[in-house]
Amino acid sequence: MDAAFTAEQDEIRRTLRELLAERRGPADVRSAARTADGYDEALWCQLARDPGLPGLALPEECGGAGRGLAELAVACEETGRALLPSPLIPTAALAAPLVVALGTEAQRTALLPRIAAGGLTATLAVPGGSLPTALGLTGDPTGGAWAGGGRAGGVQARPVGGAEGWRLYGEAAQVLDGHSAGLLLVAAHTGGFPRSRTLLFLVRPDTAAGVVRTRLAPLDETRPLARVELRDAEAELLGADDTVDVTDALASAGGGVAALLAAEAVGAAAGALERTVARVRARERPGGATGSPRAVEPRLADLYVRVEAARSAAYYAAWEPTAGGLALAQALEALRITTGEAVQLPGGTGFAGEHEAHPYFRRAAADELLFGPVHRLRDHAAHRAGLFAPSSSGRASAGGVSAGRVPAERPSGGPAPSASGSAERVAV
Repeated sequence: MDAAFTAEQDEIRRTLRELLAERRGPADVRSAARTADGYDEALWCQLARDPGLPGLALPEECGGAGRGLAELAVACEETGRALLPSPLIPTAALAAPLVVALGTEAQRTALLPRIAAGGLTATLAVPGGSLPTALGLTGDPTGGAWAGGGRAGGVQARPVGGAEGWRLYGEAAQVLDGHSAGLLLVAAHTGGFPRSRTLLFLVRPDTAAGVVRTRLAPLDETRPLARVELRDAEAELLGADDTVDVTDALASAGGGVAALLAAEAVGAAAGALERTVARVRARERPGGATGSPRAVEPRLADLYVRVEAARSAAYYAAWEPTAGGLALAQALEALRITTGEAVQLPGGTGFAGEHEAHPYFRRAAADELLFGPVHRLRDHAAHRAGLFAPSSSGRASAGGVSAGRVPAERPSGGPAPSASGSAERVAV
């Protein structure tokens, strides 16, 4: 299997790293995160215009570049390394693939070119903070129980005048970039409890009446969250009719979302490790006194191996999305451990004041709360693979685990880089 990055992927990485080099300082990140939108709008337009980030994985007929998850994963790794506040994950990973999969021709024509050009940001709103379950990462999304039940809980949808549209009533909490997105994809129930179905609806908050959006104060300010209240809000059904299996579409998209989140977490872990190495080296004193990096070299080496292993898993998942849940678990664990050491290794930075390690530490904690926890990601992946299925002898069988098997060759355009690819080396 060819595990090397392509020349195009290396160029995406180089272009993004150079572009973000001037804006990756803690002060720049904080100022961008504290704007009304939660990100630097001018930088977002530049990223959409030059590297074309939001349209990298969209089909060419929809205005995109026609690339794959691997190219978008490279971009997510670089934005994660810089802890860049941006609507890339909500727009390109969550919303756009669902519009491609479920939207009518008219909906795709109206929405996707604007998304690819960066003129329209979007996000997915699911009630109850149940995004990982809705995507099939920490639980079974079949039946839509994660979206509330019947006439109580979640978001309820009712048709108005047949073809005139729908009205939504309910609330969705912890919506990524929900306060600023120009388009909301809302998961809602329709019908009474016995016949309740979960469907996706398009809500345009800037023009639809009855939409109240409240920006929350998240643990990680570079990952803006909002509470979206729908009070008989105008909505449009995503798709041609209400017979589509939304839960299956969400689960199908979940693997790709997990792969991109894993790549972003790997980038954040690599960024934290680079800064830790630099701080440890800065503490070196003549004569090998306390503070010499040699005292912590083994721990730094362990962190490096952990980050590289997570990177390999993330890019394998970009090629094989069914492994996305496990890759995300490994990346979140690597990020948590690496950022914890980033606080401690240079002598302990504490939390008495803001330090460059703290934003990475908060990103680790917030991501595991939003998309994990790690043990649930692994548990669900194990159940899906049949790890705990009883065999004919009555014992648990691991024969169904196939996500870890590496095929003999890969299709063109779908790399699964390993730690020995063109990954950067951290030297002490």
